[in-house]
Amino acid sequence: MEALALPAALALVAGGGAGLSPERRAALGASLPLLQRDYRFERVWFWGCIQGLRGAYYIAEGLGPNRAAPRSRLYSLNCLDWSLLTPATKEMLALAEQLKGRFQGDPSFEYNLAEINAEAAARLTEGGREPVIKEETRLIATIEQIDREVGIVPRGAFVKTPLGSVHENRHFEGLSLLEAKKLSSYFHFTEPVNLKNKTLLEKADLDPSTDFLDSLEHDIPRGSWSIQLEKGGTVVVLRSLLWLGLTFYHVPMTKQFGYVYFGTGEKNLDLPFML
Repeated sequence: MEALALPAALALVAGGGAGLSPERRAALGASLPLLQRDYRFERVWFWGCIQGLRGAYYIAEGLGPNRAAPRSRLYSLNCLDWSLLTPATKEMLALAEQLKGRFQGDPSFEYNLAEINAEAAARLTEGGREPVIKEETRLIATIEQIDREVGIVPRGAFVKTPLGSVHENRHFEGLSLLEAKKLSSYFHFTEPVNLKNKTLLEKADLDPSTDFLDSLEHDIPRGSWSIQLEKGGTVVVLRSLLWLGLTFYHVPMTKQFGYVYFGTGEKNLDLPFML
């Protein structure tokens, strides 16, 4: 969610019970504008919080002119001092998938891969590396995975130019209440997968400038999203059942939208059996 609109946005997603203390809000209000200035970001988003056993990671994302370009991610343990995270790699994602259970809350904590997956540990040892994974690496991979799988935006909020760059749509005035209640009105804000598999006939009705992302209506498993009207029907809230703690909000007929994550960083792998 937009850092400048943080207090109002947190109030809109507070129906799920998650939020920040007044001290944390004040700290973020002071540190995020400085973060934007020091790193020369065009925009800063407060991504959310991953709760560990001994502490919490507060995450922010910095954006450049092209909204589809990889985002810079930073984490803080106190909402004041921020550390830049390295970009996620395929190897990081593969190693992080081996880890189960809660985060510790200490970025220097090391997981012993030999105790979790002997085969993966052997491959690292053969490559001359220690069979350990730092929690910071797991944090990078988890943020990337959540953004890819459940980071969403309303249809029409962003436009794709003929040159391939993605920008905010200045003419976007929000979805109507009728459209806002449909899963097909929301897109995954990441590289499309299903769109490439569509036939030319299916693509004929799509607008290439706005329909360049994957819609939520084809998500697997079906039923992995909960849509609710809150605040007397003035706010549409989507909650992910796959990544519990991810909440998206949109105020129909306005430009107000965003998502935030307050959770443990654990994927709900039991979801197919719960539906």
